[in-house]
Amino acid sequence: MSCSEADIQVVLVTAPDIDVATRIAGALVEERLAACVNLVPGVRSIYRWNGRVENDSEVLMIIKTRADRSVELTERVRALHPYDTPEVVLIPVAGGSRDYLDWVRAEATP
Repeated sequence: MSCSEADIQVVLVTAPDIDVATRIAGALVEERLAACVNLVPGVRSIYRWNGRVENDSEVLMIIKTRADRSVELTERVRALHPYDTPEVVLIPVAGGSRDYLDWVRAEATP
């Protein structure tokens, strides 16, 4: 497969703390919905919610998966996540290390 194919996606999800992020990440990798999840603590999120500006510390989850797993991954995040409206942003990968992208394809295969 060409590493320029957009069959790999990076998915961004924020979580309220490291425990929630670790639990969600573990489930996604265990269930082969994701090949890898990086947890980036210390993210500051400023956003409007229910008419108020919020300012919260969160953990950013950087998830690598296959595009054909994104719907199921999104549904699983929503089921596991404590937020009413969890962030799930899908970003297609335009290219990268062939070996790494092949590994993502293999590990996120059902």
